[in-house]
Amino acid sequence: MRDLLPPAVAVAVAGPDDWSAELLPAELACLGERAVAGRRRDFTAGRSCARRALTELGLPAVAVPSAPDRSPVWPAGVVGTITHTRGYCAAAVARAAELRSVGMDAERHRELTPGVRRKVCLPEEEAELARLPAGIPWPTVLFSVKETVYKVWWPVVGTWLDFPDARVTLDPDAGTFTARIARARLDAAPVTDRPASITGRFAVDADLVRSAAVLVAG
Repeated sequence: MRDLLPPAVAVAVAGPDDWSAELLPAELACLGERAVAGRRRDFTAGRSCARRALTELGLPAVAVPSAPDRSPVWPAGVVGTITHTRGYCAAAVARAAELRSVGMDAERHRELTPGVRRKVCLPEEEAELARLPAGIPWPTVLFSVKETVYKVWWPVVGTWLDFPDARVTLDPDAGTFTARIARARLDAAPVTDRPASITGRFAVDADLVRSAAVLVAG
């Protein structure tokens, strides 16, 4: 994810040791005893990466527990995000004085099922995707981008953002995207400084589809 985020963001990508690292007590309490093996591995890698990213930022490697909605609870003065998909996990953090929010998402390089695709892609987005170069799972890119947009939106606004609420335009040559938030969501937002649009970057390789975005503070 380092290639998709600005220098103000510290990034840690999971290595072999992160998937079985020790959780801190506050993190372990959030996981729960009934968590299945896959959930436990993902959660463990995410928290291990989060603490490594905090140290890269020059901060203590404190616990990163979960809110009731499972979003990470970062230490005061820090914004961050965690993503995981099969065999991949990463965390990114920044100082809140520099960035209002940071979001990222990773997906396996594969096509969406028709049912998921219908939920994710607006008709006008489908028309644009049909004109993009072949050989890339563009609906999966769109899915990843909208996940990233939600992760940027939620900490700032605190309201739900569904797939149709973000109208995404991709620039395949620049590897960038712009997501425009639906007017209804903007009007219903409980804060006045909500972002009307979110811009970021994406990348596609043989294994992964990745995307990331930030909101600058101030």
